[in-house]
Amino acid sequence: MKKVAIPVVKQASATELPYPDNSFDAVFTDPPYYDNVNYAVLSDFFYVWLKRSIGDLYPELFMTPLTPKSKEIVADPARASSKDEAKKFFEDMLKRAFKEIARVLKPNGIATIVYTHKSTSGWETLINSLLESGLVPTASWPIDTEMKARLLAKGNAALASSIYFVCRKMERKETGWLNEVKEEIRAYVTNRLESLWQEGISGADFFIAGIGSAIEVFGKYKTVMDYEGREIGAEALLEYVRAVVTDYAVKRILRNGISGDLTPLTRFYILWRWTYGESKVHFDDARKLAQSSGVDLAEEWNSGFVAKEKEFVQILGPQERTLDELEDSGEMIDVLHKVLLLWKAGKREEIKVVLEETGYGTREVFYRVAQAISETLPNESREKKLLDGFLSGKERLKDEMKNLGKQGGLFE
Repeated sequence: MKKVAIPVVKQASATELPYPDNSFDAVFTDPPYYDNVNYAVLSDFFYVWLKRSIGDLYPELFMTPLTPKSKEIVADPARASSKDEAKKFFEDMLKRAFKEIARVLKPNGIATIVYTHKSTSGWETLINSLLESGLVPTASWPIDTEMKARLLAKGNAALASSIYFVCRKMERKETGWLNEVKEEIRAYVTNRLESLWQEGISGADFFIAGIGSAIEVFGKYKTVMDYEGREIGAEALLEYVRAVVTDYAVKRILRNGISGDLTPLTRFYILWRWTYGESKVHFDDARKLAQSSGVDLAEEWNSGFVAKEKEFVQILGPQERTLDELEDSGEMIDVLHKVLLLWKAGKREEIKVVLEETGYGTREVFYRVAQAISETLPNESREKKLLDGFLSGKERLKDEMKNLGKQGGLFE
């Protein structure tokens, strides 16, 4: 009879694996996602009841009053002196765990690492930990793993996908030069984004998948440097990746590549609706998205469609604004909001005046932007209903605006 291998289950720290070097052909791990969940804190609820019910059967597992937390790999400011210290702790511990994985893997062995986080800080820690571990990312795939109805997703821009990184235990290339690495990132990531778009990956998950693809490129090098000899960190590389993904996404959202006709603010609005919908987002994540669109968020909040409350940012729709605040703006998204409010009030002639004055009445890009925003929003959205109502009569409106142009406009 064929012998059946009996699995062996062991409990040990990820930073001190109880195995000799070069033991395994493959390792699979799903590490904590930065600061998403403090599992040790959550497990206390079950721990106290298990201790009372089976603690006498397994005394070695229930020696402490609550679950041990000092070595949990999580970025928790409550356990550190500051947010930066919490980040450093997470990165250092994750690095030690990845080095242990590399140690126990056989030469050219394979490791699969599951990870996701919507903040750049969360990704910086993963990248920095991987780059010094001896594990080289060779492939990445976004897989829909998260429940959309889970508690953490309520009212927030939660992710649906996790990234599965396939890594090899192999030598890295010594140095990548920034300009060459950028060209390689743009070519490779753009090609991967095309595939991801066809597969239906969208929103925040699209950005995360783009980051995953980029790590395959700069993860091959021990260091990335510019021609002045300065080492380029993960934050700068991620900023470039965001710009590449932003440029691609806006062109595809608008379908015919006319994103060059848009102002940075209008690009940002479209991208926000596509990425986060109507959710509120932590300021740092909002700032990074704005930056990739060419917008300084700090200059915009609480003065237009950008609303900031404590550490969160939300983008206001037309139903949350007034005609008075939009009166003198020529910004495309402001004009669209003004037109939608006029449409809601049944003021068709005033819509024509606004479109004539701003020159948007006969410009296809104006209607394409409205259509693109509508397609990013759920059917129950009040903004979508305004957009769809306005767009239902766009052909007639465009013809009327063209005729006005031939006749010399509304004011002659």
